[in-house]
Amino acid sequence: MNPSREVATFAGGCFWCLEAIFDEIEGVESVESGYSGGSVPHPTYEQVCTGETGHAECVQIRFDPQVISYRDLLLIFFAIHDPTTLNRQGNDIGTQYRSAIFYHSPEQKQLAEEVIATLTEERIWAAPIVTEVVPFEAFYPAEEYHRDYYARHPFQPYCQFVISPKLAKFRQKFAHRLKKNS
Repeated sequence: MNPSREVATFAGGCFWCLEAIFDEIEGVESVESGYSGGSVPHPTYEQVCTGETGHAECVQIRFDPQVISYRDLLLIFFAIHDPTTLNRQGNDIGTQYRSAIFYHSPEQKQLAEEVIATLTEERIWAAPIVTEVVPFEAFYPAEEYHRDYYARHPFQPYCQFVISPKLAKFRQKFAHRLKKNS
């Protein structure tokens, strides 16, 4: 990895949604769907879906901090999911769909806590933010069929009814953050 690049790991519901959105952001070099925050090494999707491994569906983002800051990635993360629902995003229910920030450094932890405090003060949501801010321990890439799911299956019903509307809302709100070829 390029030493001037950084890594962010976020969980906020289905990783297909997160991957589709973060992949369009200028300064983001790669987004990989996977699992983090659990106790079983190298879990499968089927194991994670049971809720018994402790993993969350998440994305690992490699980015150029000279182009987009970690703080800006956090602000996008909070804008694209509901951080007030415990173990749930829409119809996706279970600990694997929890909202979490897996920080890679003390600086990332501090920034995450600052952003949460600011959003709490601004009362963006009626309910309190329940996003976990926990140390990164391990990331396990999702199976191949989960990778770039939206890009490969844009007409699949889940993509059409869940991801496409989220992506459209994101593109409108964050047009200034889109890659030039998006």
